[in-house]
Amino acid sequence: MGTGPGVTATTTAAAVARRGGRTLADLFDPRSNSLTVLRLLLAATVAVTHTTELARGWQPQLGETLLGDLAVDGFFVVSGFLVTASFLRLASLRRYLWHRFLRIAPAFYVCLVLTAAVFAPLASVLNGGGALAVYRGDGSALDYVVDNAALLIRQFDIEALPAGTPGDGTANGALWTLFYEALCYGIVAALGVVGVLRRKPVLVLGLLGLLQVATIAEEFGVGFVPQELLLRLTFVFLLGAAAHLFSGHVVMTWPWTLAAAATLVGGLALFEDYRAVGALGFAYLVLLAVVKLPLRQDPGWDLSYGVYIYHWPVIVLLVSTPVADLPVAAVVVVVLATAAAVAAASWWLVEAPALRMKSAPRVTRPLPGALDRIGRVGAR
Repeated sequence: MGTGPGVTATTTAAAVARRGGRTLADLFDPRSNSLTVLRLLLAATVAVTHTTELARGWQPQLGETLLGDLAVDGFFVVSGFLVTASFLRLASLRRYLWHRFLRIAPAFYVCLVLTAAVFAPLASVLNGGGALAVYRGDGSALDYVVDNAALLIRQFDIEALPAGTPGDGTANGALWTLFYEALCYGIVAALGVVGVLRRKPVLVLGLLGLLQVATIAEEFGVGFVPQELLLRLTFVFLLGAAAHLFSGHVVMTWPWTLAAAATLVGGLALFEDYRAVGALGFAYLVLLAVVKLPLRQDPGWDLSYGVYIYHWPVIVLLVSTPVADLPVAAVVVVVLATAAAVAAASWWLVEAPALRMKSAPRVTRPLPGALDRIGRVGAR
C-alpha cells in the first residue's frame, strides 16, 4: 500500500512524526487486516435487523437511523477503499471490470435462480399455497428472474405467494443495494479513465464536498438530487475511495478517533440523516476497525456476500415455520446459522470458483495495437 498520490514516504513520515501518530497507509497491511471479519459482522448486522423486521415487525435504530442502514453504509465505505485500490493496482480497465463482474454477478444470478426455483415454492407451501402457484400470473417467480437480471431490482415481490407470507411477498429485500454498488464501480472506472485517481485525486475531495452539501440540503428539505439512495451510497462509497487516495494523510490516533465518534453520535442524535454531520466520522471509524480489529488472518474464505444475499429468503422460510414462535434472540441465532451454511455453499460452489477466473487469458492477454493502449489506464 502506498502513501497516497503525490506524497513521498519521507514527507509523510516527517509529517506524521510531527503529528505524533501513524497513518492509515502505515497501519493497513493487505495481507493482515480485519476486512474479512468486519464484512461478515456488517452482513450479520443486516441479517439481524431483517430478522427482527420479518419476525417481529420492527428494526433496531440509533436515533432516526436504522442499524441496518449503518451496516450497509459500512459496506460501501469498505468497498470504496478496496475497489479504488484495485483499479490503481490493475491499471487495466478490462481487468478491473472483469474482477468486479466476478465478485458480484455469478453469485447474484445463482441467488436469483434459487429464489425462483427453491425458496419461492417452499415459502408458498409453508404458507398454505401450492409449489407451482408461484410460476403463474403476472409478477411470477419466472418474471422475478427476468425482470431483475440486469442487477437493478425492478420486481421485489412474487405476487402469487400466499397472503401472510413473511415480508408480504418480497422475495429478497437485500439485493437492491447491488445495483448501486455496481454503479459506484462505474464511477471509479470513469474517474480512473480520465486520470483523476492518479493525477488529480484532489478532485475527488471536491466531489465529496458537493455530496456533503447536497446531504445537508436534503436534511433541511432543499433536495436537488433526484435519487436519495444514489446520493447516500455514492457519498459513503467515495469517502472510502478518498481514504485510499489520501491514506498517507489520514492519521489514526485517539484524539481523531474521539472526534470521529463525537460527530457520528451527534449526527445520530440530532439529525434524521446522520450523514449530514457524521458521515466522515463514520467512515473514519469503519476504516479504524479494518486496521485495529482482531482476527486479522485471512482464512481463505469470505461468507459475507453469501450471508448478505441469502439471509432474506432464509428468514422468510424460517419465520414460516414454528421457529417464529421462539424468543427473538433464538430466531436470530437460527437465522444466522442457516444463512452462514447457505453462504458457505455459495462461497465454495459459486464465488470461489468464479474468483479463480480473475486471471483468465481473455482479460490478461494484450489487445491489438491501439485497443491495448486504451485499455491500459493510468499506466506510465
